Amino acid sequence: MAVKPELLSPAGDRERLDMALAYGADAVYLAGSAFGMRAFAGNFDREGLAQAVQTAHRKGVRVHVTCNTMARNGEAAQLPEYLEYLDAIGADAVIAGGVDVLDLCKRHAPHVQVHMSTQTGITNYEMARVWHELGASRVILARELSLDEVAELCAKAPRGLEVEAFVHGAMCVSYSGRCLLSNYMTGRDAARGACAQPCRYQYALMEEKRPGEYFPVFEENGETFILNSRDMCMIDHIPELMAAGVHSLKIEGRAKSAYYAAMTTAAYRHAIDGAAEGSPLDPLWRAEVDKVSHRHYSTGFWFGQPGQYTDSARYIRDWQVLAVVRSCDGLGSAVLSLRNKFSAGDEIEVVGPDVPAFSMAAPMMADMDGFELREPRHPQMEFRMKLPRQVPPLSVVRACRPSS
Repeated sequence: MAVKPELLSPAGDRERLDMALAYGADAVYLAGSAFGMRAFAGNFDREGLAQAVQTAHRKGVRVHVTCNTMARNGEAAQLPEYLEYLDAIGADAVIAGGVDVLDLCKRHAPHVQVHMSTQTGITNYEMARVWHELGASRVILARELSLDEVAELCAKAPRGLEVEAFVHGAMCVSYSGRCLLSNYMTGRDAARGACAQPCRYQYALMEEKRPGEYFPVFEENGETFILNSRDMCMIDHIPELMAAGVHSLKIEGRAKSAYYAAMTTAAYRHAIDGAAEGSPLDPLWRAEVDKVSHRHYSTGFWFGQPGQYTDSARYIRDWQVLAVVRSCDGLGSAVLSLRNKFSAGDEIEVVGPDVPAFSMAAPMMADMDGFELREPRHPQMEFRMKLPRQVPPLSVVRACRPSS
């Protein structure tokens, strides 16, 4: 019988952490202010890391801390003390980008598990075996493997070694994210968490003696995004992933919004729970992955080569967060925090932890002093609104507002 896998969600900062916890993550992965592959996420300072671990542990959620950049000499000198700190605050695992971090963890963080990053390009069971013999408790697979390859790797991996795989989020045009393009073009090193995503740019040719004249580069149907890739979405295939023996299903997105962290976590939480019970995923929860900002979806390499995608690299952003619920009583009287403007009479949707999305017309509202309010105006302002039912804190009010 397939083991129910862990749901591992991104937590780029405290707000995204709170959302991932509220919406059902079994574990979260996050970073300190150094050594992580998402330099432009909010990340956590030392005190913030300790608080994050405490908050997650109170909810029974594990915390995996990324330590997967290519450290230079000066940074390597700081690693022992940093790992000792992670051990002291009770981090559950370190996501290691190389054998250096793995070896240092043995000496400086003996109570912390080591998970080998997808950056190490683990593509077969022999590589998994070697990392396990060196002391790793988990391997995070390269995203270029098929379902059959993953199933064979899981079957032949050493007993006690866990296998983690990405199931949702951005895909990189380069093998296992090993790209020099960003560094070459912008000076922002992808291997050190600062990718500028130049693969998403629209390119043209310029002839040396005709400066300023740009000649378009076309694919056969007129598309010009020649290095582009789609996002991965495996929510329709959770039973197959469970049957393959994957222990942890990972959502990419530490640099994405708190709303993204909430809705993808909620969708995959219900998909995993349903698959474990032999039930299909409720379409209301399946729809959530289409209501976050995303590029066109594919199943990545899970079912073979995804093929080149040369259409627009722009995100699909059809839904906008209007407000986040701070509190709500049994009568549906809620206090909310504004994110984007809306008015009484607008068609809105409410969704929350274990609360499938429901539609309603926005009623008249009130400010915190009780004065009637047709339209909250100031970002982050708190206001009152009556909902048809009680919903949990961190529920989201949103509206369909397709981008042009």
